[in-house]
Amino acid sequence: MPLLRTLVHALFAAFMFCGSPLAAQSLQEVLLPHQAEVEKASRRTVDAVVEDLLASGLPQVPQFLENWQNKNVWMRKADGAFFYVEDRGDDLALLDMTTLAPVGTAGKNEMTQLKPNSGVRAVIAVALVQFQLSDPDPERRKAALQAIERDPDPEQLAPLRKAIETETDDAILARKVTLERLLTARFGATSEIRVEAIEALAGRLSVETRAALNPMVTTTRAAFAVPPDGLNIAEELDPGSEGFSNDQAYDLLVAEGFAPPAISRAARNEALVTNIRNGMAGTIPVAQLNTEDARDAAYAELAAAGTVPLRLTDQGREEAIAAHVFYDIYTEPDAAVTDAARAALASIDTKVGLYQTFDLLLDGISLASIYFLAAIGLAITFGVMRVINMAHGEFIMMGAYTGYVVQLFIADYTLSLLVALPLAFAVTFAAGVAMERLVIRHLYKRPLETLLATFGISIALQQIAKNIFGTQARPLTAPGWLDGAWVMNDVVSISYIRIAIFVLGLAFLLLLLFILNRTRLGLEVRAVTQNPSMAASMGINPARINMMTFGLGSGIAGIAGVAIGLYAKVTSELGSDYIVQSFMTVVVGGVGNIWGTLLGATMIGNLQKLIEWFNPSNTLAAQTYMILFIILFIQFRPRGIIALKGRAAGD
Repeated sequence: MPLLRTLVHALFAAFMFCGSPLAAQSLQEVLLPHQAEVEKASRRTVDAVVEDLLASGLPQVPQFLENWQNKNVWMRKADGAFFYVEDRGDDLALLDMTTLAPVGTAGKNEMTQLKPNSGVRAVIAVALVQFQLSDPDPERRKAALQAIERDPDPEQLAPLRKAIETETDDAILARKVTLERLLTARFGATSEIRVEAIEALAGRLSVETRAALNPMVTTTRAAFAVPPDGLNIAEELDPGSEGFSNDQAYDLLVAEGFAPPAISRAARNEALVTNIRNGMAGTIPVAQLNTEDARDAAYAELAAAGTVPLRLTDQGREEAIAAHVFYDIYTEPDAAVTDAARAALASIDTKVGLYQTFDLLLDGISLASIYFLAAIGLAITFGVMRVINMAHGEFIMMGAYTGYVVQLFIADYTLSLLVALPLAFAVTFAAGVAMERLVIRHLYKRPLETLLATFGISIALQQIAKNIFGTQARPLTAPGWLDGAWVMNDVVSISYIRIAIFVLGLAFLLLLLFILNRTRLGLEVRAVTQNPSMAASMGINPARINMMTFGLGSGIAGIAGVAIGLYAKVTSELGSDYIVQSFMTVVVGGVGNIWGTLLGATMIGNLQKLIEWFNPSNTLAAQTYMILFIILFIQFRPRGIIALKGRAAGD
């Protein structure tokens, strides 16, 4: 591999330096005149060595620079010749720097290892950039770009521009062009060139772009006895105004040597006590130091004698401040550059704000899709049966644990997910039917007893889950194709799992709309929802519809559990985290209406994300504010966003 890499470097360097007048020299011949500079290299002397190496056009130069940077170049003390070495214990195997062939051995006492310091290695790294930017290996080109991004230097502009001309990879080319614009904006030869580069960066949202432009609009605060000329002034400051108090102005005068340090009254009094001699502070008796004016006068007398530092009075401070002018001055001296940078940053900030709003909307829609999946089953059972099922969250938990158990037996995460979704529906459907047949059917039209019974079932199911799976969180691993996120730019991104949950929620919305509007079961469900007695007189069995509806709602909760478990930890309390939001979604949207549930989930999801955006460090507070908002909302619209019409509305 080293030999192959040498040949690649040789071909590349021969291409870059074709026709060089020094190409006939060997690497040893180039280095020997710089023996002392190479042996004891410093930041001050290494430039000449590197310049001669690059000018030689030798194909071995990149490899030599890398070895020198990595402390793998040795010098023979006897004749000053340079070698690469292989350590063989007591002896060193010497390798020719041109052919890498062994040329003998030497003891360690006969050789000197070259150990360049950090400053020399930095110079070598800059020199290597021009080779690495056009290296045949794309990974080495990317590494070179990363090195420039970490430590930009004006010397890197020329090789970067040359490397752009020969780049064939579109992604790397885009990075090179952007980086060239960034370096030109900072290190361009003229103001016009820099402004042109800055204007080209105006629409880019990358962190690197903002990091390059921000230093151009940074300011320093300074005080002057007379207004300055030739400075790039950002703003003239008015002492005593908002953001620049008199104390800040005086501190600035002290820092720049225009005024003595402020001395507090306590420090003044301490100085007076220290300098009392024979009952006198200067020429003033201690008995007379009972007023602020007397203490000021005594201190001023001591200061005039050089005993204590000079202290300005309040009037003196005001006069000192009034005698000076204060400015925020750009660290960038060129006004055209700062104007262009400010305009570019303003444009970027506007786009960032728009994209942040879009990103917040995506987060809200993503959370809304989760709430919709969690609540849609509850909306069906609550809308048809008027049953407040406090165990609905535990059906979500059962679905998540079903997915976990499936993955114990099926190692392929994609296949296990495809199996887990219908199996979770079947398990929770069966559990829902059993619950309805054994408990719920005996408690119809008794909402308080139903609530207490389902709450007890909820606690029992949680305890059963703890007994079976323990209290430790269990992993439900997503397939590899759901890893990562869709990244639009440096501001907007959303995980693939959230996208998948959104698609799943949309699929269930369409499926339920089809079932309720296009199938006999849906017709019977709607009939029972509107008027159970009339539906029964038409030959529909309300008890069967209630059972099927409860099972369907429970089955959908199980599928929601699998989806939620892909990004949340699967524990026995998983369902408890979503039951409150599920009920709020149903109530806000309108009981028994799928479209209302969708709108309720959208409203609650976006509202929660909006509140979290204002208070990102406290999600509990965000949920509290959201509940308060919903309570207020219900006061004005007690039947929800989409209220039931007809006879069912009066039930």
